[in-house]
Amino acid sequence: MTQIAFIGGGNMATSIIGGLIRQGNISADLIHVSDPGAEQREKLTATFAVNTHADNQEAIANAGVVILAVKPQMMKDVLLPLKATLSARQPLIISIAAGINLPSLQAWSGCKSVVRSMPNTPALTGTGATGLFASSEVTLDQRNQADALLQATGITVWVKTEAEIDAVTALSGSGPAYYFLLMEAMIAAGRELGLSEETATKLTLQTALGAGQMAMNADVDPAELRRRVTSPGGTTERAIATFEGAHLRDIVSAAMKSACSRAAELSEQLGD
Repeated sequence: MTQIAFIGGGNMATSIIGGLIRQGNISADLIHVSDPGAEQREKLTATFAVNTHADNQEAIANAGVVILAVKPQMMKDVLLPLKATLSARQPLIISIAAGINLPSLQAWSGCKSVVRSMPNTPALTGTGATGLFASSEVTLDQRNQADALLQATGITVWVKTEAEIDAVTALSGSGPAYYFLLMEAMIAAGRELGLSEETATKLTLQTALGAGQMAMNADVDPAELRRRVTSPGGTTERAIATFEGAHLRDIVSAAMKSACSRAAELSEQLGD
């Protein structure tokens, strides 16, 4: 079995490791994690029984797959000292950092087989959504390997061009925050209508969960689901008309275009 090394042991790395251990497809002794924080290393060892290291070189020494789980602005400084080792071994590189393009990752690591991925925070609960794009050198086996690793946190979707990763960032990468904002607004509106904070929060969160599950399990699209619950002349129709009158669709479109544009800017700023 291939050893897997994580450079960075933060929340996203922890969620992937947790998913892999839960699935039972990979033995904990094949997983190596490097992190500068002693407390985080101890936590990972205690929780998952994986191998932890303070030194990145030790973590990648025998790895067939290296998952880069560090902040984008730290990526170059982390990879360059590892370049000689990585270049000689040529492991599969999987980056989960936003804004660092494939040419930069290949140049800094010295590796040809690189996969860019964009997971989102629900990965922490096993309900994540991850977009993936591979360099042309990635083999079918490596592609399947990357897919299996990221599916430990939820669903995966492969895109056809690297530019689409920016769109994935704008949609699912940043998307949870959009829903959280709507939840905030609904809770506040519920309070204005006389509900207690507890009641408004409980109803809002359960409604969001229920709507998501209905949409996932339905054999029709969300637009049809909306039509089915919008009775003519009823309360929902009045609310939807208010949303439409405030140009909600245009607001969402503008917000996602802004996020996509910012992702492209970060790629230019942080890459070579």
